[in-house]
Amino acid sequence: MKSLAQTVAENLAGIHARIAASALAAGRDPAAVTLIAVSKTHPREAVLAARAAGQVLFGENRVQEAAQKFPVPGALLHIIGGLQTNKALEAVRLADSIDSLDRARLSDAIAAAAEKEGRLPELLVQVNIGDEPQKAGVATAEADAFIRAARQRFGAALRGLMCIPPADRDPLSFFHHLTSLADTHGLPVRSMGMSGDFEAAVAAGATHVRVGSAIFGSRPNPAGKLPGAVTREEKSGLVVKS
Repeated sequence: MKSLAQTVAENLAGIHARIAASALAAGRDPAAVTLIAVSKTHPREAVLAARAAGQVLFGENRVQEAAQKFPVPGALLHIIGGLQTNKALEAVRLADSIDSLDRARLSDAIAAAAEKEGRLPELLVQVNIGDEPQKAGVATAEADAFIRAARQRFGAALRGLMCIPPADRDPLSFFHHLTSLADTHGLPVRSMGMSGDFEAAVAAGATHVRVGSAIFGSRPNPAGKLPGAVTREEKSGLVVKS
């Protein structure tokens, strides 16, 4: 039976190979695509196994769960889940990037936290690219104005955009939309694509893809009350905003 370290290392190698093949097929440099290993609901041991295999970027949905696993030497942490304003201070303290900026009150909370902590993580605006009412993210009709305001407020710390396309539709057009929006605003980072669709995202111009289950395996059962267990609402992209 393979160890956790062996399994994670082999899975990572397989994902990197698929990213490279997708990039080359699209006429892109594979080095232009960065893998974020989504370790949410998986234990710190899985993170350490991935780090030992050379993985640098990790994604966590919940700040309180991330705090149980990070920091990890040599690793960079992205908060990729919907962020409540009352968790902004801890997110600013812990994360290297907050990838789910999507409303003015969260901008206020992050700015206040950054002033208090004396550090500002990199930021991505999350766009609700399919305008789905159950999902977090700024509406597409409001995205241009919100991005301009965030750029004015946070300057170079605003690095790009993130999206999750509708699960029941071809993601390619949504990925192209996000790439076009990032191009319009001169933002270099386009975080899009997950385990089931990252190859399409690479073809559409993703600079970062977020892969979890294809690296770490199935997530623990939320009903088991494990640390960081995802709720049904989180699985659907629904978050409580404040």
